Amino acid sequence: MFPANRAAEKFSSIFIDRKYLIARIWSNRELKKFAHLFDGDIVNVSGWQDADKEGKRYKDYFINASSYTITNYKPEAMGFQGLENEIFLDLASELPNELINKFDVVFNHTVLEHIYQVNTAFKNLCLMSRDVVILVVPFLQQMHTNYGDYWRFTPLTIKRMFEENGMSLLYLSFNSHKNASIYIFSIATRHTSKWQDKIKGQFSYIEQKRPLDGFESYIGCHAIQNEFYVLSKMFGKLKDILFHPFIKKIQK
Repeated sequence: MFPANRAAEKFSSIFIDRKYLIARIWSNRELKKFAHLFDGDIVNVSGWQDADKEGKRYKDYFINASSYTITNYKPEAMGFQGLENEIFLDLASELPNELINKFDVVFNHTVLEHIYQVNTAFKNLCLMSRDVVILVVPFLQQMHTNYGDYWRFTPLTIKRMFEENGMSLLYLSFNSHKNASIYIFSIATRHTSKWQDKIKGQFSYIEQKRPLDGFESYIGCHAIQNEFYVLSKMFGKLKDILFHPFIKKIQK
């Protein structure tokens, strides 16, 4: 990206919706890195209208798919649309036999936080896939929707849940925006050797840039701003530097 474009993008990000949109755009960029690698039968589970919130459809990301299906739940829960290639599916119930191992890639974006029976839902996502599950979940976001919002997830949670369902985590990342919601993007597979030369393995919950407040550099450390605490620490250090010699002299 040219410096002028980078500066323009940074400037425009000041005015973007930081509660919902900035993390969505980030996750879309992550998906675009990998979506072209996947072919075969692909499904967007609980995908509502398949919209990426940037004016496009997720179907268009998977340019090598041989088929693309959407599943949805109740219409009142941003669900069933009556679209072509749409299946009614309740992730909180036992998965119908005809959907077990039906798809090569299962894609699911910010859905699991809305399902109280999250372990059943996660298991069903894995059961639907012959190979890959692509998952986006919130780590940090305000409660939203009036049809249920129950969970937030950490990288350790996602890794362990995949392992408990017979899948290996290939890739996990998270956004590092200041004063914004934080999403986790992950890819897991049943066939690690198939993807090891195509997807560089990544798993971490450590931020690359340490926060100024001196606390742990874990996921989310930049999302919760701590400026006044930082200023108080700086003022304390400055006070010690300026006045400590004078106080010490008086004490003598």
